Formats: sequence, C-alpha cells, structure tokens
Amino acid sequence: MYTLFLFLHSALRWLVLGALIYSIVRAYRGYTEHRDHNATDNAWRHWTATLAHIQLVAGMILYSKSPAVSAFFAGLVGSDRITEPVFFSIIHISLMLLAIIVITIASALAKRKNTDRQKFKTILIGYGIALMIIFIAIPWPFSPLAQRPLFRSL
Repeated sequence: MYTLFLFLHSALRWLVLGALIYSIVRAYRGYTEHRDHNATDNAWRHWTATLAHIQLVAGMILYSKSPAVSAFFAGLVGSDRITEPVFFSIIHISLMLLAIIVITIASALAKRKNTDRQKFKTILIGYGIALMIIFIAIPWPFSPLAQRPLFRSL
C-alpha cells in the first residue's frame, strides 16, 4: 500500500504543478489583458485547488506510513543521515500544508471578488506564492536535504 501511495503522490505532483502553472498563466493573461473571468477560468481555479487537496490526502496517508517519519519520531535517527527524516517529518509537511492553505484561501477569495481583475489578481498572487513554496518543499534529485527521483514507477 505504501508503494502505491508513493507512486500516486509522485504522479499527482506533476498534475498539481501543471494545473498551478496553467492557472497562474491564465490569471496573468486575464489580469494584464483585462479579460473577462469566464467559466473556464473559474473551472481551472476550482480544479487546481481540488487537485492540491487530493495530493494533500495522498501525502497525509504517506506521512502516516513513511519509514523516514517513523524513524524520526521513534528517535532512531542516526547522525549520518538526519536530514532526510527531518525533511520529511517537519519541513516537507509544514511547507506543503502552508502551500495548500494559501491555495485554498486564494481560491475562496478569488471566487468572492467583485471584479474580474480582482479575481485574476488574487489567483495570480495566491497561486504564485503557493507554487514558490511547493518548489522549495519538493525533494528534488539535486536537493541537499532529501533526494527523490522525478518519476516513480510501481
């Protein structure tokens, strides 16, 4: 089960990143070109937040099953590889939760804005901040804290 959720979490990462980037591009173009905020823009706002929440659920299941997190909380962390358990037990989860909170708030605020420009601006800023946080929290293959492959297989 752990392997399946690890694969799903890894695959969903690309959907979330793609949806965030596309929503940001749509918001930027809508804001700078003074476009109307239409049903498609609203759908992208909604589905981007929904994908992020699905990713959060998969991540929470992984967190509860992770050997690195279990080792961290059991106090079995050796001094030679302490960064990886700390990264996944504290840094990754904290930053990703923060990013999901930002996405949720931005989505909710944008939905309630009165003008199209305000909607686009709210999505642009909120989703942009969340994307930066997510980029920091992803365990990239080149990260000094925890390295993971870009694509996982089952």
